[in-house]
Amino acid sequence: MPQAAKPLRLLAEDADDLAVVSAALQDAVAKIGDIAFDAAGRRLTVALNRFRWEAGEKTRQRVRTGLQIGGVLGVRSRKLRRDAKGAIVELLSLAFEPGEAPGGVVVFTFAGGGDLRVEVECLDLILADVSDPWPTPRAPAHDA
Repeated sequence: MPQAAKPLRLLAEDADDLAVVSAALQDAVAKIGDIAFDAAGRRLTVALNRFRWEAGEKTRQRVRTGLQIGGVLGVRSRKLRRDAKGAIVELLSLAFEPGEAPGGVVVFTFAGGGDLRVEVECLDLILADVSDPWPTPRAPAHDA
């Protein structure tokens, strides 16, 4: 009997940590409606279905994952229709653009040219798998 998948839990407090989170989230998909900014709580949360790269490409599994960024000062989007709550976006990468230390901007880059820019007072990001994995018919493919 196969061993149960261990949920992934990651914390990012610097650009190197964020690179690890970005790799785990590459090709994750989310609905626009699953991206929420709580201005009063200074928090951005995103619910995504991520491909489990750590399980191997041949395993072909996805898992529901929650992402939370704390200390958020503001959020801007480009080429994302926030009113299209059911629209699906595919995350290509996360990056950190340093600003006045320890702050900066966390940049979500999506397929199709859209992005989300999250201004933070410091990098405080948590990723946690919140479901059991499920099979998916194919692994994400990229042009060389």
